[in-house]
Amino acid sequence: MENTVAKKLDSLVKLQSIDSERDELVKVRGALPDEVMDLEDEIAGYQTRVEKQNQELADLEENITNNKAAIKDAEKLIKKYEEQQMNVRNNREYDAITKEVELQQLEIQILEKRIKESYAKIDAKKEEIAETQNTLSEREKDLDTKKEELDTITKESEADEEKLMKDREKAAKQVEDRLLKSYDKVRKNMRNGLAVVPVKRGACGGCFNVVPPQQQAEIREKKKIIVCEHCGRILADVEDEIVEEVKPKRRTKRTTKK
Repeated sequence: MENTVAKKLDSLVKLQSIDSERDELVKVRGALPDEVMDLEDEIAGYQTRVEKQNQELADLEENITNNKAAIKDAEKLIKKYEEQQMNVRNNREYDAITKEVELQQLEIQILEKRIKESYAKIDAKKEEIAETQNTLSEREKDLDTKKEELDTITKESEADEEKLMKDREKAAKQVEDRLLKSYDKVRKNMRNGLAVVPVKRGACGGCFNVVPPQQQAEIREKKKIIVCEHCGRILADVEDEIVEEVKPKRRTKRTTKK
């Protein structure tokens, strides 16, 4: 049983070592992956905004077309009413038709005002679209630059990453499924990616909380897998602090003057 647990711990330590190497390669990329993702999200937002602005522009242009058509209809009605005025039989009919003509003339004025307002909105909207597109173009250039930087760094470490991935696959096969799932879960929850740590100077190598002497003795025996009661990391070994022996200085004999 002792040998089995010891092998399990050795396999976990090896797996942790490989994952830590992979983490170091990822650190070289720094914040670039996050920056690329943020820029992609920002660009998608600007693209959506441009589409919306173009739709609003199209709606304004359609309103102008509809209002111009309404003006033509009103002008036709005015012409029709004016012709009817020539054939009225009394003042009552004449006044009624005159009122209809005035209403259509008023409608034309309102429509012309709306058209004028729409043209003003179109000019403002075009400026707005141009501004958004300029910002979009700048962000796209930034994204291209960031992607190039990221691709360069990724290519430099690509061979190492592939090797580490193969090594990890082999190492993971040496760990039983239940233990591997626990390891991956703990590792995912830790900011530094450490799921297996030694006890250093009497404390957990992950969270630095004190590990009781009795528990340290059990960790040394490697008869069972022990986890830190504070952070949940697997405690794989105890690293004894090496104390250098300080040799006393030799006394030199004093010579007495005669």
